[in-house]
Amino acid sequence: MATPFRVSAAFLNSMKALFPENTSRQIGLNGPADSPLLKNPWHIVAAVSFSASNRPEAVPRVFEHALEDLRRDGGEHKAEEKLLAQKFREALFKSGLIQGYSKTINALKALHDVMPEELRDTNIQRNTSRSLPDLEKSGDVLFKEMYGDTGNGVQSLLDTIYPDMGWFSKVIGYGVVYGHVESLSGLETSYAVVAALIASDTPLQIGWHLHNARNQGSSMEEARAVRQISIEVAKLSGIQWRHDVPEI
Repeated sequence: MATPFRVSAAFLNSMKALFPENTSRQIGLNGPADSPLLKNPWHIVAAVSFSASNRPEAVPRVFEHALEDLRRDGGEHKAEEKLLAQKFREALFKSGLIQGYSKTINALKALHDVMPEELRDTNIQRNTSRSLPDLEKSGDVLFKEMYGDTGNGVQSLLDTIYPDMGWFSKVIGYGVVYGHVESLSGLETSYAVVAALIASDTPLQIGWHLHNARNQGSSMEEARAVRQISIEVAKLSGIQWRHDVPEI
């Protein structure tokens, strides 16, 4: 019988502590300006890294730990609790383009099994009535915003290796999946993508998206922390890399 995979509170606290405390701006969206949820996205990075490392059973542990943190002061946090749950689901869904949706489904199921009824979503969060041309236009804008001066080169590469890949990336990847930022900001999306890529051992894309996080407003210290959290979680999960994880 396989030994159960366990994640200690001490380990999760050490991941939380890796992210710089002096972050003064909101990293996330739609919550109080002083909310710790909007200043320290460690839980998003850890959850995605566990999922991409094929440890879906650890995702609920991260969520429950973050929820306990939120409730610790005894105040009323219903709106923030709902936002926390949405961020977890959205980060896992968005990272599915990197880690594969079989892993995402397993992680979302494990998370759903422990999710309080009042924190579940029962409706589709995205606008499903948008046309493909509209999605292509908004996807192109987001792609160039994230990639900055490297965007044209990356898009050209995708179009060259397989035109369908270039189309899919712009319309579906950035128009449909990454373009929904009502609960997970563009910067948090970059962090989730980096976490999934590091566990997947794909250095070219890791380099791209660490750069993209900087384009989205991440400080060097924050980006380094996201990289390190992703590495530590993947290492605990048993990931062994064939390549060096790129520095920022």
